[in-house]
Amino acid sequence: MGRTGLSKKELSRVEVMGRVKARSLRLREAAELLGLSYRQSKRIWVRDREGGAKALQHGNCGRLSNRAYGAEFRAAVLKQVQARYEDFGPTLASEHLASDDGLAVPAETLRRWLKQAGLWQRQRRRKPYRQRREAKAHFGELEQLDGSFHQWLEERGPRGCLMHMVDDATTKALGWFTAEESIWAAVAVLRRWIERYGVPQALYTDWKNVYVRPPNAQERMHGEPAVTQFGRMCAKRGIEIITASSPQAKGRVERAHGTHPDRLGKKLRLAGIASYDQANVYRDQHYLAEHNHRYAHAASSSADYHRRSPTSRPLDEVFWLEQERVISEDWLVRYQNRLLQLERPSRPRVPSKSAGKSNRGTGDLLSRPPSGVPRIESGFYSAEREKGRCPFPRAPIPKTKIVPLRGGPSVEKKSLSRYENTNFFFGLVKLNQGTFLLWRRWGHF
Repeated sequence: MGRTGLSKKELSRVEVMGRVKARSLRLREAAELLGLSYRQSKRIWVRDREGGAKALQHGNCGRLSNRAYGAEFRAAVLKQVQARYEDFGPTLASEHLASDDGLAVPAETLRRWLKQAGLWQRQRRRKPYRQRREAKAHFGELEQLDGSFHQWLEERGPRGCLMHMVDDATTKALGWFTAEESIWAAVAVLRRWIERYGVPQALYTDWKNVYVRPPNAQERMHGEPAVTQFGRMCAKRGIEIITASSPQAKGRVERAHGTHPDRLGKKLRLAGIASYDQANVYRDQHYLAEHNHRYAHAASSSADYHRRSPTSRPLDEVFWLEQERVISEDWLVRYQNRLLQLERPSRPRVPSKSAGKSNRGTGDLLSRPPSGVPRIESGFYSAEREKGRCPFPRAPIPKTKIVPLRGGPSVEKKSLSRYENTNFFFGLVKLNQGTFLLWRRWGHF
């Protein structure tokens, strides 16, 4: 059954002919208004006078099409859809009706039949609604952190990652070239931000496992939060990590990923820079000042929300890795696929399989706290790194620092490695009162 009401075009004709009937419009003017010839408008005027508005309707309205499907065929199709293809869409259902049941019907015709029978409803796949977030009002209230991989040196060097921090309130930027977007790459740029501006209130990051991670089975069982090594470092300085659910949410740092490859890459080429060491120096001394002067703006509030920047020593005590180890019954600790033998203390024996805590950064300190549970710690100490060994900036070779927790003058050093001149050096230092020191040196993060 076709339409039975008047179309928009027909309603327009009814309205114009009504004005002609009221003598407010002449027929020739009505023809121009309807876009018809004078002769056609006269025919419409005659039909309107004889039959009214209904006479202006098309003659085929309400009549079945000569190519329409029969009522029995339509009923059979709808019955088969209800029986076998109830959860199918119109397109897929029409394909199976033709191939499996011999009922050939176009997909759009089937869609119309299903909608009229109430068997199918259009499902709109709307994009998730995202409301534009207003920028923070204070400098240091929120910093956006992300890494951008690019051929920064073009043909002059390998691909690198620019670790980039942008203030949400002022769009002030700070960056550092590294090899990958790793924990120590994030630490490198965060530490430079802290040393330059202070400790920010929060970081806005994506869902990479460098910043956040899902809880494991044990954490889910005990209801413990899942914290990454970087998240633990930030928590010690009171920095909150906020994760973005989409790139658009942290659009300031994402837009900068389009600006820097275009501007910075060309400036590095003009300066003749062929290594990432030189690129970091150029970025700090020339590019960042110009970029912030051009693109940064004042925050809506003049208050600075950065906390006071700590000295290097408190930062050294924060930026290290921590791992847990278990001490076996024969006083062995497995660390990086090595068995480390602990000397039995003179005090009462520690229960078997005691948990030990390992902070793996640049050196590992195995000490015995007052509770009697062995603990392995490490810390990072900055020094000048060796040059010419990697196109990316490595962390400096650390200075080993021995801190006897219980005090005591006697220190006896015993090497556990044959290769003391290599980048990986293991040593065991015996302190008084059964305290041990296990330390490791390595060349980069």
